Amino acid sequence: MKLTIPTMLTLARIVLIPVLVVVFYLPFQWTNFAAAFIFAFASITDWLDGWIARRYDLYSAFGAFLDPVADKLMVAVALLLIVQKHPTVWMTLWAAVIVGREIAVSALREWMAELGQRAAVKVATIGKIKTIVQMVALVCLLYQESFLGLPIFRIGEWLLAGAALLTLWSGLAYLRAAWPIMREDAKGPSG
Repeated sequence: MKLTIPTMLTLARIVLIPVLVVVFYLPFQWTNFAAAFIFAFASITDWLDGWIARRYDLYSAFGAFLDPVADKLMVAVALLLIVQKHPTVWMTLWAAVIVGREIAVSALREWMAELGQRAAVKVATIGKIKTIVQMVALVCLLYQESFLGLPIFRIGEWLLAGAALLTLWSGLAYLRAAWPIMREDAKGPSG
């Protein structure tokens, strides 16, 4: 197996997960900034690896498998850290919606791939918007401090709520795309 640059960037994202956890819990004033920076950097590599893969035709089966896994792991770990530090009902609810949707959509994609219908549940524009809002929200929530008088944490809370709602919307879009195939499969061979 040859490692491409996009796959190396994806692997770097996975390596950054334990770094994020350790930095988050360090007892220094700068750790909020460092944790937010690590997550922002990882988010940028997510975009960059896809751009490089498309631009230079550097696709690999391993990279295609690993990229969504790295994304989901990074987001889930960031959400766990945030909920642990700020265990409110709303923060927990938004995190549960986001993680639950990721599990459901991953299962749906796997099932559709088994049926040879993976293209029916490809990433839609709403999913890309959800990802951007979610990543910005998590950076704000990891940073936690006010910046230039702006309540960054509060902004992050509102963005996370928006990301959770976009998560539900995009999850329904995936389900709607798969529904005709699911109904047909439920009918079975006898109709």
